[in-house]
Order: sequence, then C-alpha cells, then structure tokens
Amino acid sequence: MIARAGRLGQNYAWVVAAVTFLALLAAAGLRSAPGVLMTPLHQAFGWERAQLSAAAALGIFLYGLVGPFAAALMQTVGLKRTLLGGLILMSGSTAASLFMAQPWHYVATWGVLSGLGSGAVALSMGATVVNRWFVRRRGLAMGLLSASTATGSLVFLPGMAALAESGGWKPVAIAVSAAAAALVPLVAFLMPERPADIGQPPYGGEHVEPAAPPGRATDAVGMALGVLARASRTPAFWLLFGTFFVCGFTTNGLIGTHLISFCGDQGLMLVQAGLLLAAMGVFDIVGTTASGWLTDRYDPRKLLFVYYVLRGLSLLALPFLEFDLVSLSLFAVFYGLDWLATVPPTARLASESFGDGEGPVVFGWVAFGHQIGAATAAFGAGVLRDLQGRYLESFLIAGVLAVVAGFAALAIRRPGDDATAQPAAA
Repeated sequence: MIARAGRLGQNYAWVVAAVTFLALLAAAGLRSAPGVLMTPLHQAFGWERAQLSAAAALGIFLYGLVGPFAAALMQTVGLKRTLLGGLILMSGSTAASLFMAQPWHYVATWGVLSGLGSGAVALSMGATVVNRWFVRRRGLAMGLLSASTATGSLVFLPGMAALAESGGWKPVAIAVSAAAAALVPLVAFLMPERPADIGQPPYGGEHVEPAAPPGRATDAVGMALGVLARASRTPAFWLLFGTFFVCGFTTNGLIGTHLISFCGDQGLMLVQAGLLLAAMGVFDIVGTTASGWLTDRYDPRKLLFVYYVLRGLSLLALPFLEFDLVSLSLFAVFYGLDWLATVPPTARLASESFGDGEGPVVFGWVAFGHQIGAATAAFGAGVLRDLQGRYLESFLIAGVLAVVAGFAALAIRRPGDDATAQPAAA
C-alpha cells in the first residue's frame, strides 16, 4: 500500500480524504438511525418517545464529548488506531442491540456505546485529516468531509426507513452494524498515518514533515484539557462554541431526530419522510462543498451570518407549510443547501485562531457544543411533543436561535483584525 501510495504523490491526500469520507458517512448513518427507530421501537416495545429521545440525546452528547479527546488521541497514539477503534465499537454496539428487551438496553447500546464509538469518527477527525494532509484546498476538503454527514442521511435513511416499515427495527440495526464493520479493512489497508509515511509532503506543501514521536493514550486527556483551558480564555472560543451549539440544535437534534416524527403528525408515511431527509442530504452535499470553496475565498464570519439567518427563517416557516409536494420540495432545497454549510467556516476560524496543531482539538471542543445543542433539541422536542402533542414551539425556538447565532458570528475576531483597525483609526 505504501509503495502504491508513493506513486500517486501528493494526490494520495485525496484517497485519504475519500476513506475518511466513508468513515464519517457510516458515523452519520448511525447517528441518524434513532430518528428512524423511534416509531418502530415504540410499536414493538411500547417505550415512550421521551425515553427513546433520551437515548438519542445521550448518544449525540457523547458523540460530541468524545470528539476533542479523540482529536487529541489522534495526535498521540495515531489517527488510524483511533479510527479503527471507533468503527469496531460502532459495529459491536449496534449488533449487541439486537438482544435488547428493556429501555436501558437501548440507552446502553445506541446511547452510550455507539456514542463513544461514533465520537471517535466525528468532524474533529475530519479537521485532523485536513490539517495533516492538506496545505492547499483545505476549505474544499473540509467541505467535502462535512458533506459526508448529509451523504450518510442520503445513503442510509431511505433504506433504513424501508427496512423499518417492512421488517421492524432489527434489520436497521443489522444494516448499520454491517456498514461500520465493512470499513475496518478499508481503513487498515488504505490509510497511512501521515504524508511522511509515503515519503510525500502534504497536498500543496513543499517539504516532507517528520512524524511526531508516538505518545500514550493517557497523554490525550491532558492535551485535550490543556487546549480547552487555554482556548476557553478567549472570546473567539465561546462565540464559536455558542454558534455551533445552535447549529447542532437546529440540525441533528431537531431535524435529524424529529423531522420524520413531525412529518408523521402531518400524515406523511415513514418512507416519504425518509425521502424528504434524503433529498435534503442531496442538496447539502452541494451546499457544504460550495461552502468549503467559498471559505477558501471569503470572510468566514460573513458566510456564517448568511447561513444561520437563512436557516432560522426556513425553520420559522416550516410549521406553517401545507406539507404538499411543492412546499416540502422547496423546504428540502432551501434548508438542505444550508444543513452543514457552517462547518467549513467554523473549522477555518478555529485553525486561524488557535493554529494547525491545536486547531483540530479546539474544533473538537467546539463540535462538542454542536452536540450539546443537538442533544438539547433531541430530548427537549421529544418532551414538548409528549406534553403538548405538537412540535410547533420547538421549531419556533430553533428558528429564533439561528437568527441570533448569525449576528453572533459577526462578532468573532480574526487574527490581524487589530492590525487592520489601527491604520484605519489613524
């Protein structure tokens, strides 16, 4: 593998990006599965939506919490080992759920264990790969890797919805487990640790960067916490953390977990609702990739402002649509283009503010804010649905938060802002 990789030269970075894309795709499919499983599990076991939402929220929470530690683990024990461990845990935990009979079994498998496994295969891994393998085209590469979340929905959701409608929840668990297991040999044979392992500089670089000495797994904890302590003293960190909290609240947490259930309240079939999410995934591939291209060229703060405000307006409008083909298609296009377009500008701001070394770990902590927001919406919307019998308030809250996040993004300071402001003041 190393000999063949060397023949591709710097372009092998795109092979590594492709393998990373598939791993992130599998993690996205796993994280989107609870939205499909909610109705079948309720029918099979009689478990309440609040219980099912709690498991989904815990999985999302751990998915985010593990991210910064996984990013630090990639810097110490290695990217490949961390990724392989995450995939094996994802496959094993979802396979173990086939034997569950109590609500806590669902919490343990799809909440705790799958949350830990998928957390090692999160966006912080994408940021690590981009910073390690790319000097040029970083925004584009990060946009493509971010789009894997939408692609995961595109590939998995319609199929999972069809499996759930025809065979119940177990075929869904089997499919997710098999997809994660299939990636293990792919990662093992196609992903070098660093460009230096194949004798190449990063894509667009001029020099082969020597590999860092290996560390211990315990070093990752100290590194992750140390980076957090330093970053948390800066306003830029908290603005990135807060805006990404809203990103998670308005995407994975609300739309990803509850849109299918919300569509069911409006009379749509399970497969139809899954196809709606899949359509949004198609347009998010375009939107997130284009966002990466734009991030290489324009101020990422202004991009974030546009993305968040447009997302907020679409969420405020959704509960008042007619839920016919035309209105839902327009929503799928409009919202889908914006689904994860916020990731490339946020990752760039993290790297600009905290450097290429600590930037991925900081982005891991910022992504933790994303998952806290997602967990809050996943659980809170489920509780509101049980109490009030509708999702209206959840969508209105999400829409307002997104608009506020757009204005907050403009307040993030970039390196060099002070130097630019001083001549202007003079």
